[in-house]
Amino acid sequence: MEQLTHTEVSNPQKTFPIAVIADELRTPQNVGMCLRVCEAFGIDTFYQNEQSPNIDNRLVQRTARNAEKRVAIKTYKNLLHQLQRLKEEGYLLLALEITDKSKDLSQFVFSNDTKIALVIGSERFGITPEALDICKESVHIQMFGQNSSMNVVNSLSVCLYEITKQLN
Repeated sequence: MEQLTHTEVSNPQKTFPIAVIADELRTPQNVGMCLRVCEAFGIDTFYQNEQSPNIDNRLVQRTARNAEKRVAIKTYKNLLHQLQRLKEEGYLLLALEITDKSKDLSQFVFSNDTKIALVIGSERFGITPEALDICKESVHIQMFGQNSSMNVVNSLSVCLYEITKQLN
């Protein structure tokens, strides 16, 4: 068995009607890695708060590894206004958060007929209660250890894997 280099691997270059909305990420590395994960899963657009580290940040660039050049990055001032705009554009607002009404991600049925706006929370506080109220649905990742959450990038990766697996 021999490991392949980046030039020897060719992916189908598919994109999905999925937007990821980050609720005030604070860590440059998390912003960069979210971009990298979004690019890897063919995500259409990445929305981030204007207070989050932007693409000019060296640590964002370093961890994004050029993904910032292949994913549309849009900045918003007010999360609630941004979510309302996406809702009006026909997106299903889906929170990646453990709530009293969240569904197990693996049990949620995704459809190619629906554009998805996946909301991910800040590293420390998750998704704000006001944003959760606007979201139509909430999904969580089933876990088996004692912790009830994991890093935002890891959660995003698991979630996008499940969504794109179903949509593909």
